Amino acid sequence: MKTLILNGSPRKDGNTTIAVNELIRTLTEEGVETEAIQIGNMDIRGCIGCGSCGNTGKCVFDDIVNEIAQKFEAADALVVASPVYYASANATLIACLDRLFYSTSFDKTMKVGASIVVSRRGGSSATFDELNKYFSISGMPIAPSQYWNMVHGNDKGEAEKDLEGLQTMRTLARNMAFLMKSIALGREKYGLPEKEEHVWTHFIS
Repeated sequence: MKTLILNGSPRKDGNTTIAVNELIRTLTEEGVETEAIQIGNMDIRGCIGCGSCGNTGKCVFDDIVNEIAQKFEAADALVVASPVYYASANATLIACLDRLFYSTSFDKTMKVGASIVVSRRGGSSATFDELNKYFSISGMPIAPSQYWNMVHGNDKGEAEKDLEGLQTMRTLARNMAFLMKSIALGREKYGLPEKEEHVWTHFIS
């Protein structure tokens, strides 16, 4: 079992990293291999809707996003973590996810998805919903926890004091491990769910 983690914080060893590390420790205990990539301080431009990826199978901007795509394809789960800015995720992370999900054609069905949000106070729920939409449109089961996956802290290191938030990370990790293992067994015995040819309904014709 492999989990790819995208840390959208631009701050090294900040509160988002504290949350991610708590998740990693528990996933490791559960026998799940993890790889975390901190992208919040990288220069990642947004999608320009050029459609090149439809022909080449990768984004026209040959940067870290195409490297992440290969790791995502090989992974059993994807975790995206972000600090909260104006009730939204880090813009660099969103640019990465827009391009990552749009430019890749490999089947994401039944890869487990989970998002983590870290804030001083408010905006967590809106950011949590924003990030989960990438999973739900891709046939990816979203791993639950004991609460929404949020940890709170403002100054560097304050997230260590959010004991409920850290427990939520541990519970999330255990649930993710269970889902990944269960899906692997189900795929082996039953295969993946049958897919119909996509029907496109346009509102303006």
